[in-house]
Amino acid sequence: MPFELTEEEGSYLVKLARKAIENYLRTGKTISTPKDVPTRLAEKCGVFVTLNSVSSGKKELRGCIGFPAPVMPLVKAAIDSAISAAVSDPRFPQVKPNELGSIVVEISVLTPPELIKAKAPDDYPKLIRIGKDGLIVERGLSSGLLLPQVPVEWDWNEEEFLSHCCLKAGLPPDSWLVSGTKIYRFQAIIFEEESPNGKVKRVQLSESGR
Repeated sequence: MPFELTEEEGSYLVKLARKAIENYLRTGKTISTPKDVPTRLAEKCGVFVTLNSVSSGKKELRGCIGFPAPVMPLVKAAIDSAISAAVSDPRFPQVKPNELGSIVVEISVLTPPELIKAKAPDDYPKLIRIGKDGLIVERGLSSGLLLPQVPVEWDWNEEEFLSHCCLKAGLPPDSWLVSGTKIYRFQAIIFEEESPNGKVKRVQLSESGR
């Protein structure tokens, strides 16, 4: 992965994301992009912001939205994604201000998606690295994305990862085997709060041996 971030830069992004959410829930307004951002954070980059509730003692998804492609500066994309994850994820009701004390913020900074070129569809599992690659499935107007941490959290193998990404796109789970379906992979640098509004750490995923 040619693009790298330091712990300080990752922490900056996560804290900025939380600030953006807190401000939006309080005022209904989007914070301005900071002017004194580190140079790398001003580069265009794909990013996803994930909100996990820890109120029950275990992490439960509370929202996740982002930009797969590098369409805007990273800091701007992080702000917009954070707010959208809190109030616009169609799978969940809007986050309420009193929930923020039990939500941890996670940011995944993405490499540009790369089309996987397989000789035959059943070769795709051999070209995917669990714990390293995220996936995008495209067929017609349908598209679904899953971050690299998802198959690790759910203990999926490569075939299960592909099938669930098809489901995310609203497609039958075996659509990755159908000619004409496009599969893209990407990698991510992941930072998250250790506790709500707490210290930020880099997340290292373990590669599956399967």
